[in-house]
Amino acid sequence: MKKNYRYTCAVFLGLLLLWGSPMRSLALEYGTEIKTTTSYVVRILAPRAAIHQEASENSAVEFYGKRGQVYEAEGRARNGWIQLTSGGYLRLAGNASLVEQSHEKVDLSVKKRRETVEYALQFVGGRYVYGGTDPNVGVDCSGFTRYVMSNAASVQLPHSSRGQASYGREVSEEEMKPGDLIFYGSGKRINHVAMYIGEGQVVHASTEKTGIKTSPWNYREPVKIVSLL
Repeated sequence: MKKNYRYTCAVFLGLLLLWGSPMRSLALEYGTEIKTTTSYVVRILAPRAAIHQEASENSAVEFYGKRGQVYEAEGRARNGWIQLTSGGYLRLAGNASLVEQSHEKVDLSVKKRRETVEYALQFVGGRYVYGGTDPNVGVDCSGFTRYVMSNAASVQLPHSSRGQASYGREVSEEEMKPGDLIFYGSGKRINHVAMYIGEGQVVHASTEKTGIKTSPWNYREPVKIVSLL
C-alpha cells in the first residue's frame, strides 16, 4: 500500500511539473497549428429542383437543378432555404440535402515557430561561455539565438545582440509570438537577447552561473521585440 501511495504521489508531482513547464506552452501552441474550416454543399435529391432568384417560391426561377448534382452553398439553411455560392436560392425540403464538410490545414508559420522553440529548449541546462557559438559546448546570449535561428529556421544572424536587433520586423508586446527575439539593455543600449517561447517565458543563455535557462519574458525591461519568422 505504501509503495502504491509513493508511486501515485510521484506521478502527481510529475504532472504538476509538466503543467508548469515551457512544454505546456508548446502543447497549447501546437493546437493552433491545425486550422479547421467548414464548407457546405447541397446535393439535389428531387428529379428537378428550382433555383430561385430570391428565397421565395414566388420569385423568378433562374434554372433547374437535376438529381445527383452538387452545388457549393454559402452556409447553413435559413427558413428552409439555402443560398448557392454560384447564385440563387434553393428550397431544401423535398429537393435537396445539405452536407457540412470540415477541412483541416496546417498553419506552416505556427508550425515553424513551435519547432524553433522546441529546438531551443533542448539546450536548457547548457553552459554559458562568453563569445561561445555552440550551445552543445558553451554559448553566450547572441551566440545561442544565432545558433538556434540558423539551425532550426535557416535564418542567418550576426553574433551580436545589437546586430541581431536590426534584423526582422519590430513587434509590440501584444503581437509577439513564440520564436520572436526579445532584446534587453541599459537605457536603449542593447546588451542581451532571449527567445520568447510563449506563456510569458523566454529561453536564453543567461550568465556563467545559471547557463541556458528559462525566465519570465520581462525579468528585465525589454528594449525591443523582433519577429524573424
